Amino acid sequence: QVQFVESGGGLVQPGGSLRLSCAASGSTASIYDMGWNRRARVKSLVFVAGITRVGMTNYGDSVKGRFTISRDNANNSVYLEMNSLEPAATAVYYCYVNTVPGPPTYWGQGTQVTVSS
Repeated sequence: QVQFVESGGGLVQPGGSLRLSCAASGSTASIYDMGWNRRARVKSLVFVAGITRVGMTNYGDSVKGRFTISRDNANNSVYLEMNSLEPAATAVYYCYVNTVPGPPTYWGQGTQVTVSS
């Protein structure tokens, strides 16, 4: 099992920035990809950003150019720098990992991001 400690969510005004952090623990030796999904109220879970063990990144279309994902393998942590935030980014953000390239295997409880004036 993999457990997560997610932090950095909160309330931010439009145009502002937040940095999400996620530290994984437990059975971390087999972690391959790490990343973030999000779910807005009454909407489906959507991909936000992912990063492989060797640092290859991928972003959802709605955040490309404004969000930056990074990773610290030594600490089993992943980060999401979110800039130029818009109200549409309001959602619960879920940290995830997988054990082979592909869909998430484990994910956290989520952290709320609210963009509002």
